[in-house]
Amino acid sequence: MSNKTALTILVVDDEANLRELLYEVLSDGGHQVTAVASAEEALMLFDHQAYPLVIANIRMPGMSGMDLLKQVKQKNADTQVIMMTGQTSLHSTVAALRAGAADYLIKPFDQIEVVNYVINRTIEKILLLRDNKLLMTRLNKRNSDLDRINHIIQELALKDGLTGLYNHRYFHEAIAVEHARASRYQREYSLLFVDIDRFKNYNDTHGHPQGDELLKTLAEIIAKRLRQSDIAARYGGEEFALILPETDRESALAAAHHLREFVAAYPFPGRECQADGKITVSLGLATFPHNGDEPRILIDKADQALHGAKKNGRNAALHSCNQG
Repeated sequence: MSNKTALTILVVDDEANLRELLYEVLSDGGHQVTAVASAEEALMLFDHQAYPLVIANIRMPGMSGMDLLKQVKQKNADTQVIMMTGQTSLHSTVAALRAGAADYLIKPFDQIEVVNYVINRTIEKILLLRDNKLLMTRLNKRNSDLDRINHIIQELALKDGLTGLYNHRYFHEAIAVEHARASRYQREYSLLFVDIDRFKNYNDTHGHPQGDELLKTLAEIIAKRLRQSDIAARYGGEEFALILPETDRESALAAAHHLREFVAAYPFPGRECQADGKITVSLGLATFPHNGDEPRILIDKADQALHGAKKNGRNAALHSCNQG
């Protein structure tokens, strides 16, 4: 018999001749067999090893086979139990089957082929349950892997591949949602555009790979300074967009100036080749509802304010209300 179908089997019967017979039959079939004379001894062994198959006499001195069946099932529901009974105890066999026994054998054994048939049928059931459990484990792992992959794909669809911030597409979806919420509850929110000053000069001087590192570092700075409700996206190129819910004009301007000052003081590599020896950003702001009642209008206003900040010498934050 192959290792796949060989089992560890526990035989429980107070009759020594029957124990020896089953021991020989099962051992010849390649199984590892332990034979004991009482249910109490069987339970002691079961505490140290969960046998996949137990063959037990239904009537024994002390603890009965029925009680053994119930306790074995409590310890390991997957263990299959074959009950042995005499011709005059078939009603007990029915009760055992209802209690969870897999099958039964009638003593005395007139034909050993019948014994082998019942035992092998139960072994097939055990192996089938094992295969099913293994299959379910693999399916669950595969489903978990698929969920993880789907999550990654979803993240890739929403996130900018370089900076890890949300992308341009998600920004437009997010501002539509925030605008609808603010409109419904008559709340303010602000939109903030951030653009790296003289980024082309930095790229031309240090190369695009270092320019990419600058973008990633700035994205990290922005992300660390966000509230949980804020949304930051890479709008395009060296430009970032921030949606600040529940934020009025004054609070948005204060946040913009703090970010501008932090960036100007940050020790970016290669900053010495930029104007004034530092990396700076310009910022443009617009606030709902004061600067427009549609996301498109607010985006235009914030963009115009950003261009105004650039024209005013860069390293500045300008609200749409302050233009001109």
